[in-house]
Amino acid sequence: MSTTDPLRVVLADDAGLVREGLARLLTDAGIEVAAQAATAGELLAQVNKTQPDVAVVDIRMPPTFTDEGLIAAAQIRQQHPHVAVLVLSQHVDISYAMQLITQQTGRIGYLLKDRVVDIDQFAAALRHLAAGGCVIDPTLVAELVAAPTRDDPLEALSARERDVLSLLAEGRTDRGIADALSLAPKTVETHVRAIFRNLYLPASVTENRRILAVLTYLRTRQKPTGDR
Repeated sequence: MSTTDPLRVVLADDAGLVREGLARLLTDAGIEVAAQAATAGELLAQVNKTQPDVAVVDIRMPPTFTDEGLIAAAQIRQQHPHVAVLVLSQHVDISYAMQLITQQTGRIGYLLKDRVVDIDQFAAALRHLAAGGCVIDPTLVAELVAAPTRDDPLEALSARERDVLSLLAEGRTDRGIADALSLAPKTVETHVRAIFRNLYLPASVTENRRILAVLTYLRTRQKPTGDR
């Protein structure tokens, strides 16, 4: 996708009214809706056909309304690594979210459907994903922060560095983090470099250290099995 081309998305939700409403909002925001799908099978077919920038997927789809959307998201990322995937969920499900996020290194997102109400923020999240980023719902981040941890590598971080990493996990830019914490952008950059250093994430031409730092954060905040 060039900088002048509109972002192209495929929408998947079994509720036709939801799809149509979201399609209209995205179109008004300058985003092209390349196709719509009511089932996971239709979604995969439309992604194959249209090759969008982002696939927006309801986590629970026919026929069982359990994890069809999650399975389809994993298939899309495996078969079409250039296509970003944003999974929408009615409620936070930590196990599903962690299964999705920790198995990917970018172009993946998990948001509650309530976030769609703010179309500007939602469109910004789609563009961030298409650019290779990761978007995590703040509610999920809050639940993970409150969860017990084991062998926490984040203990090496200062309190301010944890604050910065938490906002990184929400998909914030350095400017967004600076505004949220009332810091200068240069100060945020310093904290981000310290996070990389303290989490032992050396510079690499093949890996995105910001995404790796976020994945480290999310993995360590996951509840131990049996505590749910």
